[in-house]
Amino acid sequence: MNVSALITVEFLGVALVFARIGGILMFMPGLGEALFPVRHRLAMALVLSLSLYPLAPLGPVDFDNTAAFLGILAIELTLGVWIGVSARILLSGLQFAGYQIGTISGLANAFSPSLGSFEGADLISTALMMAAVAVIFATDLHHLIIGAMVMSYDVFPPGRILTGDLAQQIVKAVSASFYMGLSIAAPFFVMGLLLNLAMGLTARMMPTLPVFFVAGPVLIFSGLLVLVMAAPMMLREFAERFSEWLGLLVF
Repeated sequence: MNVSALITVEFLGVALVFARIGGILMFMPGLGEALFPVRHRLAMALVLSLSLYPLAPLGPVDFDNTAAFLGILAIELTLGVWIGVSARILLSGLQFAGYQIGTISGLANAFSPSLGSFEGADLISTALMMAAVAVIFATDLHHLIIGAMVMSYDVFPPGRILTGDLAQQIVKAVSASFYMGLSIAAPFFVMGLLLNLAMGLTARMMPTLPVFFVAGPVLIFSGLLVLVMAAPMMLREFAERFSEWLGLLVF
């Protein structure tokens, strides 16, 4: 094999690795945030692909059939996007909890700016999402993300895709995300129920009291107070579930 043919074969192998790694980085929390410039994420995907290529069980790729190579390239890209989307769905559980907290505490309204990554995101959900990204880097979970990229070749062999299993895992990811979001927002549901019950009794006992104007500041103060106390446990719950998923890539 001459040098030009060897370079072509190695280039095809790097292209397959880049397809999977690039698909992961498009949606992976921490490394694939929309706040990062696309140029930087593209450079990161290229550097990781070149670094992880010796560890990927691909070896030199030699395809005389262009259609076969493009088919495997599409499979690798699909697997990468699936891994990234699964991680993003898990992070959306924290955003869902933040939206519920903002609604209960009166901080989610039509006049608040939408700074999050989904329609209707309020300040609490955006703050929790940014805090989760900070926790990922502070606890070195980004090292586990890179390790999960290498491990993905053991879980999902190159060139093979099982659509039924992927669909089942997406359903489990959505279920786990909703469960996490509801569980970490549960204290705020209790707080909202008790405060609204107290305000209702107050309105019955003192009809002349403007309960609506009194309830707003009380709900906001109580919500922020409970959030300050519960935020560390909420972020710890997310970090534990996220690290557990990174170790298995299955739910």
